[in-house]
Amino acid sequence: MPGTGRRGAPGNDPIARVVAELEIRNVIARVAHLADHGELDEYVGLFTEDAAWEYPGGPRRGRADILAGARERRSQKVTGPGSNTRHVITTVAVQVQDATRAAADSYWLFWRDTTTSPVLFNMGHYHDVVRHIDGAWRIARREITLG
Repeated sequence: MPGTGRRGAPGNDPIARVVAELEIRNVIARVAHLADHGELDEYVGLFTEDAAWEYPGGPRRGRADILAGARERRSQKVTGPGSNTRHVITTVAVQVQDATRAAADSYWLFWRDTTTSPVLFNMGHYHDVVRHIDGAWRIARREITLG
């Protein structure tokens, strides 16, 4: 397992590298799922305590601020249960640097009106810096590019 020393650093062990990559891919997917219909405490737990969420015009710093932004988007029905929206993540590429550091790039599509006539509202690119902390991979920095 990555970060435990049992298999060595992912850079030296192909199985540990694959395990780390799959865990990171699942973090990215869980963030999207939880943004759409999950518990916000679980959502924010997938970020490090000091995470940066870089969105054009609305950057957030730290878990508490990221949580505040998610609550704001839900209160406005931009995302979350009842908003009829979906985040679709695709073309994910993960680069595991070592047992505690990785980066991932992915494309995202944001759909509205998913229960009637789905409309692609926005799309872009995520660049995630990921750290292995307390036995789990978490996003330390998410840079969001539109378009």
